Amino acid sequence: MEERDPRTEPKRRIRAAHTAGTITVYQAYSPVIGVPAARDGRFPAAWKRDRMTWIKPSFLWMMYRCGWGAKEGQEVVLAVEITREGFEWALRGACLSHYERGFHPDRDAWRRELREAPARVQWDPERDLRLAPLPYRSLQLGLAGEAARRYADEWTVSVRDVTPLAREVHGLVRAGDLAAAGRLLPVETPYPEVPGLLDRVRP
Repeated sequence: MEERDPRTEPKRRIRAAHTAGTITVYQAYSPVIGVPAARDGRFPAAWKRDRMTWIKPSFLWMMYRCGWGAKEGQEVVLAVEITREGFEWALRGACLSHYERGFHPDRDAWRRELREAPARVQWDPERDLRLAPLPYRSLQLGLAGEAARRYADEWTVSVRDVTPLAREVHGLVRAGDLAAAGRLLPVETPYPEVPGLLDRVRP
C-alpha cells in the first residue's frame, strides 16, 4: 500500500487503479447479481438499469462500505474495469450530491443541477487498512438514467470477483500483519485529470 503524507495529500483527489484506457471501480452485490456478472463479464438482465448505482475507485472504501464482503446483500465484491472515456463523461456531467455554500450560487441552482445531472459525486473520507477514516477524501460516483445504462452496457470492459482478495486482506488485518495486507492491495495512484474534469464537483 502506498504511504501518503496526510499533511501534503490533497483533500479531494481521485485515486484509482487505471491504465491508459480504463479505470477500475468497485461495487458489492448479492450472489444473484455478483456471481453472473463476474462469470459473464457483464451485468445480467436482473441488474436494474433504471436505478442509481454507486461506483467507488477506492478498494478500501469499498471494504468499509461492504464490511469486507460480510454485509447482507454485499457478499460478492466486484472489480469493474470501465473505459476512462465513459468515466470522464459521467464526471463532466455530474453534480455534487449535497449543497455546498460558496460553491453553488444557491440551493435552487444546486437542486436544478441535481435534477438534470446524469451522475452525482460524494467525497468521503478515505480509509486505512483498519477502515479508520483518513484526513483526505475519495470519490464516490453515483450513476443514474443514461449514465447507469451506459455503465452497464457500454463502458464495462471486464468484471472480476475480488471477494477472495477481500477476505485474504481482512484475515491479515485481523492477524495484525498490516504490512502483508498492504502488499496485497490494488495499486491506486492519482488519476490523471484533464483540464476541467472536476470543476463541477470539487469545491
